[in-house]
Amino acid sequence: MHISAFFDSGNIEVVSAEDPNDIRLRIRKDEGPEGFFQWFHYRVTGEAGERRRMVIENAGEASYTKGWEDYRACASYDRETWFRVDTSYENGQLIIDHVPACDSTYYAYFAPYGRDRHHDLIARCQSDPRVRVEVLGETVDGDAMDLITIGGSDSSKLKIWAIARQHPGETQAEFWMEGFLARALDPDDPVAKAVLAKAALYVVPNMNPDGSRRGHLRTNAAGVNLNRVWADPNPETSPEVYHVAAKMRSTGVDFSIDVHGDEGLPYNFIAGADGIPDVEQRQIDLRIAFEAALRQSNPDFQSEHGYPKAPPGKANLSMCSTQIASAHKCLAMTLEMPFKDNANSPDEQFGWSPNRCRKLGASCLDAIYAVLDDLR
Repeated sequence: MHISAFFDSGNIEVVSAEDPNDIRLRIRKDEGPEGFFQWFHYRVTGEAGERRRMVIENAGEASYTKGWEDYRACASYDRETWFRVDTSYENGQLIIDHVPACDSTYYAYFAPYGRDRHHDLIARCQSDPRVRVEVLGETVDGDAMDLITIGGSDSSKLKIWAIARQHPGETQAEFWMEGFLARALDPDDPVAKAVLAKAALYVVPNMNPDGSRRGHLRTNAAGVNLNRVWADPNPETSPEVYHVAAKMRSTGVDFSIDVHGDEGLPYNFIAGADGIPDVEQRQIDLRIAFEAALRQSNPDFQSEHGYPKAPPGKANLSMCSTQIASAHKCLAMTLEMPFKDNANSPDEQFGWSPNRCRKLGASCLDAIYAVLDDLR
């Protein structure tokens, strides 16, 4: 038997693997003083049909232990189709129990989204003549911060921003981007055409390339949680936010959606910026209207379950959506998707899946269209 995580977004440490019925593993921590960890991604090669009982020993020390409750790990033979396997959380240990149909199997916290796939997404989009691709700057490790702009030649248009994967282990967000971009660039989609007639789209499919490649859950190569530095990003330790925020100041922002994944809650939901000190009632009304339109467009989205709202004037302005809402006086929000399943519409085989992420991304065009004329 051989176990490896020596690849893009790989993360696991092997304690022992002599006995297939008692494989002992540990998740490696992110860079940074907080020591975040939860993301895992590794490959096991052995005999097909032989049971594997894999015990992640330090699961009870992970960043969000509630995330292990009612959770099932993802597995794949071809790295494209990811299905759920038997998983339990007992005495601080995550136990993955699987009898593989093939010799080589990949296991992950959620379906991975590698850098090659990211580059393929950029290449696909730029084949459309309406698309411009630019590099805003470089990450700590020297990777490119890609920005896709669609229909941005008219300065009078509304400025719609969408960003994803500030937290690199939340790979749901870049699958969401695939659906969002595919529909936005569909020349026969009437909603996409109507949105682009009035708005330019500015899209950052991956805010944290370094953390994505390193197999981090929440931080970049410098150990910074990017979604806590928007009030004053450091160009040395958080250049990813620094460059995107600078571009936002250059273009202006009429709408912003920051796409994430949530470990604990088995729902899709919006976290709004209603608690910023200078919130306007129109911003709250727009957020309510957006949520209503998204519920109508896609029943996988709901508004009953989510984060507690910050008290008036007490929002954390170091976070992306609150800082953007405050600085640009616009509708800005965070979209969360589950690592588990959607409790309102469960899928025994796949759980919450990349394909459902893509469908939700496409549906967000309907919700944007619904509020478009009231954004400015």
